[in-house]
Amino acid sequence: MKRIFDVVVSFSGLVFFSPIFLLAALLIKAGSPGPIFYRGVRVGLGGKPFRIYKFRTMVIDAEKKGASSTHESDDRITGIGGFLRRLKLDELPQLINVLCGDMSLVGPRPEVQKFVDMYTSEEQIILTVRPGITDWASIRFHNEGEIIAASGIADSDAAYAKLIRPEKLRFQIKYARERTFWTDVGILFETVAMLVRTRI
Repeated sequence: MKRIFDVVVSFSGLVFFSPIFLLAALLIKAGSPGPIFYRGVRVGLGGKPFRIYKFRTMVIDAEKKGASSTHESDDRITGIGGFLRRLKLDELPQLINVLCGDMSLVGPRPEVQKFVDMYTSEEQIILTVRPGITDWASIRFHNEGEIIAASGIADSDAAYAKLIRPEKLRFQIKYARERTFWTDVGILFETVAMLVRTRI
């Protein structure tokens, strides 16, 4: 049921949001040189790497110019990129990942390899479920960039590892152990409510 739900909702979402895709693509191309999409490598189900789709919000080769974690005042973020990030619109292309089967609508947010390499034996359970666009940790840390910026820690990855990652892992382990279809529905509703409260 979960996979059928993912396919139906992601396909419907891609159709519904197609005007936003077109507008975002035009603004990104007009605002800075480079591709429309960012396709970074993340670790998915069973530890298998895949390329995640996002609207590009940073300068070309941003990952080579700084940490993999990002705060809201990061100078690698483009003008239109900042706008897309504030409204979480940069995440919309992950509906493509859901449709292709790399991701689910709900599941632990996929990490870069270096953080997955740090998983303990208990945390390995996270890799037994398909990563998602949203989860309990995404709702709890919807202002992740603000937390990192306010930390006073110069290294964004270090700030992420200290202030966000431990609690995020706890939420993700809990989800992997207790997930149900109705849990997913609840997380989706909570995500929409969070976006309305904090972004609109």
